[in-house]
Amino acid sequence: MQDLHEPDVIDVVSTAPTDGEDTEAIAHLLGTLERGVDWPTALLQAMSMWRTVTETIGDRRYNYFIGGEAFDWLLMAERLCDAAGNLIPQEEREALLFSGRFPESFDSEQFKELLGVHKHSGFLNYYYGVVVEEALQLAVEREVHKRAVSNGNQYQDDFSEEAFLRIYRRTRTELLHDFCTEMGYVNEGVISLSQCNEFLYWLFKYRMYISDKAKVASDTRKGIAQLRAIADSRSHSAPLGYAPQQP
Repeated sequence: MQDLHEPDVIDVVSTAPTDGEDTEAIAHLLGTLERGVDWPTALLQAMSMWRTVTETIGDRRYNYFIGGEAFDWLLMAERLCDAAGNLIPQEEREALLFSGRFPESFDSEQFKELLGVHKHSGFLNYYYGVVVEEALQLAVEREVHKRAVSNGNQYQDDFSEEAFLRIYRRTRTELLHDFCTEMGYVNEGVISLSQCNEFLYWLFKYRMYISDKAKVASDTRKGIAQLRAIADSRSHSAPLGYAPQQP
């Protein structure tokens, strides 16, 4: 298991196909569900078999492996749940896709084993590089807001630029411009949800590059603490898949 406070980035899909439907994984999912296998097990087994990095269905592009490293497992879960249709109960499906939760009957200790070593490494990359990175930004924004209020500034409602300066030493506007240029995206100041996750992962790697180990560890702890605070405020533990156990 990777160190919680000094995350390592692992390239997990550099040899995988770049597009096309994973018919074998989908067939496995449908077959195991029809044989009565519990759906979380069937779903994770299908994920472990999945090889496609990106695919486009209708007008929607699915990017499952951000930068070839960060595995967006809930996006793939959405794709597989759509393929499974009514073989997965609607209420349990929504709990997974909106809260990252499997039914209580599922043994969470099986998560890593069923997902497989490479996908689980990619999952950790996504956890630290997207989920924790977003939480870090929120934590710093709250720090900036608290300081502003204590100084008598009660009316400002956007502290993102100052938070970015504290975390990345540059403004969000500057960094978004560089991200779009590097990725070949048109920079109109607004990005899609999938591009937002790519931007978060890009920022994570940028932060790792500009910061020393002590700062990386401190910021990572701050992001994790923010996630725990959010979970506590909702009176339940963090969802499965968003709370890797400490080694």
